Amino acid sequence: MTAFDQLLRNARIAGAEDRKVDIGIRDGRFAAIEVGLPEGSGPVLDLNGQLVVPGFVETHIHLDKSCLLGRCNCERGTLDEAIAEVVAAKKAFTEEDVYARASDTLEKSLKNGITRMRTHVEVDPRVGLTSFRALKKLKKDYAWAIDLELCVFPQEGLLDDPGCEDVMLQALKEGADVVGGAPYMDKDSHGQIARIFDMARKFDVDIDFHLDFGLDPSHLDLIEVCRLAEAFGLGGRVTIGHVTKLSAVPPAELEVAAKRLAAAGVALTVLPATDLFLTARDYDHNVPRGVTPVHRLLAHGVNCSISTNNVLNPFTPFGDCSLIRMANLYANITQVGASRDLAACFDMISSASAKLLNHQDYGIAVGHPADLVVLNCESRRQAICELAQPVFGLKRGLRTFDKPLPVLHRPSSAA
Repeated sequence: MTAFDQLLRNARIAGAEDRKVDIGIRDGRFAAIEVGLPEGSGPVLDLNGQLVVPGFVETHIHLDKSCLLGRCNCERGTLDEAIAEVVAAKKAFTEEDVYARASDTLEKSLKNGITRMRTHVEVDPRVGLTSFRALKKLKKDYAWAIDLELCVFPQEGLLDDPGCEDVMLQALKEGADVVGGAPYMDKDSHGQIARIFDMARKFDVDIDFHLDFGLDPSHLDLIEVCRLAEAFGLGGRVTIGHVTKLSAVPPAELEVAAKRLAAAGVALTVLPATDLFLTARDYDHNVPRGVTPVHRLLAHGVNCSISTNNVLNPFTPFGDCSLIRMANLYANITQVGASRDLAACFDMISSASAKLLNHQDYGIAVGHPADLVVLNCESRRQAICELAQPVFGLKRGLRTFDKPLPVLHRPSSAA
């Protein structure tokens, strides 16, 4: 066996953390994963049983409208207010401004161990392709640290916003990776869904909808999305986000919806911070959480992820870009306590999220890109429960960040 560029000893790999192995890296890829690998001329680091994950995967974030709190009001905390405030703020967007705010958010994400990301980008006749082109540059500039997908979508409506479709089509011609929608913003929600599927077929891209936001489950657009996913043969390439209406259904109805999603191959992303903040603003007591318990959908074969959505803007005036914190928040809201469900929460910010993005090269396996993040813990459950801190990360074998652990300085008299 030839020498490794670097060797990590005594690592616990997420999903197989019951034993410790050595990880050999060569030419930016995992070259060997075994017990007792021989040392070569490259550096050797003993992880002492710390948990290793192939990086966290952010499936739904809005880099273009992050960090807007200083420009927007957030008084009522409603969806309508958030949309209106960002509509006003977008008038002043420039490529330089979007790039600066998005890069700040992206760098926070990198330091929290995120190595792959899908960001939604608003395109419409008012902002045009300003944000999209800024994020295209960001994608190129940070390719050393993260794989970034751009999903263009019409936040203010598609059919009811003349000229919006032309802007979306131009973005797809210029290389947008995914097409998205927000059907609840058009009077004919099914009409928007159909147009998005048409665009996806024309450009051969995946689909990611903002869908079924609210607490009245009497009308679910997810049924139409599932129908068209089957009709277009796009199972495994369609995701729906939010879907807070499923938080308001009894278990039997949740099971029916889960089986429908699984049959159509439609994945679901839950966005705990935003869903919790915006939902049920018309309640003055006994306020519903509005967060769909996606861990209950997993048993029915639905692929699910937990994601961030918005950071420091009227949709969500919080956020440090930590997916571990987001999974911990989700576990608290949905009252997850069983070890298997806590491990599933971890998977929904890592392996399940990579599957949602259809990334076939994700994972700590021989031949895959040497993407990894070391966490200060020994198991997925512990990571979620204790908000384990990322210690350092690699992208294709190169160190991308270090996050030294805090040190307690005891006085000599206390020794």
